[in-house]
Amino acid sequence: MRSASDITVRSRAAAVLGALVLGAGLAACSDSEEPETAPPPRTTHGPTGSATPAPPPTHPFTGERKGLNNPVLAVKIENTRPALPQSGVKAADIVYVEQVEGGETRLMAVYSSELPRRVGPVRSARISDLHILPQFGRPAFAFSGVQSKMKKHVRNAPVYDISQENAGGAYFRSGSKPIPYNLYADPRDLLKRAPKAAKPRDIGFRFGEPPPGGKPTRSFTARWPSATMGFTWSKKQKRWLASFDGLPDRAAEGGRLGGETVVVQYARTTRSKFRDFLGSYTPLIHTTGTGRALVLRDGKAYRAKWSRPAEKEGTTFTTPDGEPMTFAPGQVWVVLVNDGKPYIP
Repeated sequence: MRSASDITVRSRAAAVLGALVLGAGLAACSDSEEPETAPPPRTTHGPTGSATPAPPPTHPFTGERKGLNNPVLAVKIENTRPALPQSGVKAADIVYVEQVEGGETRLMAVYSSELPRRVGPVRSARISDLHILPQFGRPAFAFSGVQSKMKKHVRNAPVYDISQENAGGAYFRSGSKPIPYNLYADPRDLLKRAPKAAKPRDIGFRFGEPPPGGKPTRSFTARWPSATMGFTWSKKQKRWLASFDGLPDRAAEGGRLGGETVVVQYARTTRSKFRDFLGSYTPLIHTTGTGRALVLRDGKAYRAKWSRPAEKEGTTFTTPDGEPMTFAPGQVWVVLVNDGKPYIP
């Protein structure tokens, strides 16, 4: 027969055990109903061993903090007087300017961090595009079409072909411009047709404070046989304002086109095996290898060197001393001009 003291001890033990079980149950309920506490920021250790927070991630195309995981979309855009003003170029992360037949130029706008409502006028692709794009992984590539001899090259390229032929529902005619300068596309609709398009990756750009040196520069003009593009520094807007053939290059959405950084990349340009419908040869811009560059940022011009060992690798830019050439955060224009005299096909 149990004594009163034994019963008292066992009762107290049971009460304590019950309280512990109840507390654990409440804790479990609390964890299931409230979000977990965010983990502390990562830290890095300096030479002295002191811990400092790691810098937050930034977009590899712009050095900014938005749209870090958005897919990559490249769009081919007309860049002649009948096509102006263009739509959607202001929202691009990177704008490539490439020479095409007849000494004219065409743009290839690369989007990831944000998308415009529409983009265009969309025009046909060129062989140089297929040599530039592999550094982005396998992006979505929008264009109005290509000549028949080039179709197999598009099929073999590491891109998702969302041309007008394959994604016609994302394209539409708009405005008073005549064909072929009135074809536009909805970028969001385009990306729905390339659900596996590559996410942004390191393509060699580095962003940060400007390096020492640089020559104060008010403006620069890039020249091709039949076109010019100028860039004038705006201290007020803290970016380079674009002009086309001597006139302000305005956006359809309002304001001037232009970017925080303009890279004038001197690349050897030769004749490709392709021709347009008039019989003019298509230029081939060689964007692998090494060469010289001029980087415009913060009202200064910096001499630089570019290097791209292979098409699937990014393009790095360095100062004459071999240090990384940093860009100003924001939109980057890469203006491809022939290394030497303007190339005349």
